[in-house]
Amino acid sequence: MAVKALKAVSQGRNGVGAFILQCKRIDLHYCDWAGSSRGMNGFIKSLLPKFAAAHPQIEFTISPRPAKHPVAIGHYINGRSKPICVRNMEPYEILKKLELLRDASGEKLKKVTKPVRSINESVRGIWSPYHGNGMQL
Repeated sequence: MAVKALKAVSQGRNGVGAFILQCKRIDLHYCDWAGSSRGMNGFIKSLLPKFAAAHPQIEFTISPRPAKHPVAIGHYINGRSKPICVRNMEPYEILKKLELLRDASGEKLKKVTKPVRSINESVRGIWSPYHGNGMQL
């Protein structure tokens, strides 16, 4: 019996297996002369080029805001934005805040009441050794 190879063409699966970063743009605002923007100015000069080169899918906009504290604003694909004030922070602290904005989904923070969410709740409930016949001590 002869073995035949199957013709397989890659098929679109509606984004299954694809990852889309939720953060689409980060705005950086700073002041040229204010002391609270010293860390932001150092970040823009030293760390931002590497961070922006590592994340080409994020658009970075830098604009001065005279006489205001520095702020980083993340804009997400769901239309929401998340501002973070970075006054008096060092450049590496600002880098951590930008990583936080990059990794966030843009959704509102929700209080988690149950650790597990499920469509079908358990029929038996939570097991405990004190239910049933009891526990012999």
